[in-house]
Amino acid sequence: MNIGPITHYPPEIGVAEPITPAYERVKQMLFKPFDLGKWFIIGFCAWLATLGESGGFNTGYHGNFGDSHHAGAHQAESFQHFYFQARDYMQENLYWIVPVAVFLVLLSLAIWVVLTWLSSRGKFMFLHCIALDVAEVQVPWQRHVRTANSLCWFRLGLGLVGMLVMLPLLVLIAAVIIKMIMAGEPNLSAIMLTVGLVMGFILVALVFGIIRKFLMDFVVPIMFLRGGNCLAAWREFFNLLSSHPGKFTLYLLFQIVLAIAIGTLVLFAILLTCCVAGCLMALPYLGTVLLLPVLIFQRSYALYYLAQYGPQYDVFPKPPTPEPPKTPATLVPLAG
Repeated sequence: MNIGPITHYPPEIGVAEPITPAYERVKQMLFKPFDLGKWFIIGFCAWLATLGESGGFNTGYHGNFGDSHHAGAHQAESFQHFYFQARDYMQENLYWIVPVAVFLVLLSLAIWVVLTWLSSRGKFMFLHCIALDVAEVQVPWQRHVRTANSLCWFRLGLGLVGMLVMLPLLVLIAAVIIKMIMAGEPNLSAIMLTVGLVMGFILVALVFGIIRKFLMDFVVPIMFLRGGNCLAAWREFFNLLSSHPGKFTLYLLFQIVLAIAIGTLVLFAILLTCCVAGCLMALPYLGTVLLLPVLIFQRSYALYYLAQYGPQYDVFPKPPTPEPPKTPATLVPLAG
């Protein structure tokens, strides 16, 4: 079964319809036939595409609601002692702390820029492999230079805007919490202010997360099709989004369902192998190769969903149209 372009575009856009062709795409690319070399080549493109991105989360919360008031007061005193010691130490060693801090910040920014550039190239390489069902590195690396660079610049700008908006919120949250701890007792106004700042931080993070989701799932394929810059692709996608806001909202909600389902399957595979699969998935590159069916399904699902909006959004090449059979020329009898 050759799963390629959508030949019939449904009148109603659905979030369930792309599941079957995305699943078939995974089978066609990776298992018909099984080719380990193809896995590693496409896995390299997928690894580049996901550089700098975290695949999990960590709720590092440890609470003890049974502490007494005296224990809380003792912890506050310990924190105050540590705070004043740290402040005095920093004031006495600013001559070397400031240059080291500046160097670390600049080094982090340089690493971030390099990873963003590489992953931007990788996203087009991975999309190229899925759209054409090929295992290539050099061809997409050279073909999508301009579009990948445009995507890189947009992502860097979006990241800087995100830092300028979210870092002050984090600083304010930390300042309010530290001030409350230094006071030695809870303060209702400080607690309410902290809750408001945290909710604002979550809201801003959600907005930037949605922008990034639309960028990767839809804007990048439009750039792949048109060969233009990122802003032009955003304008085209925004016209599509403004015409179908409800459908794209449903798409985002369904992504949560898919993420839960995929996460459950991955967790089941980890438990089934006694955590061996989990250890292998944590390894750079090799983990991406092992998760390649999941990554291809997720990328294919977004591509098939976008293709429902018309053939101009279908990244899969059309199969060649067979030529009609030639009919023999009719013989005209000569007049006697």
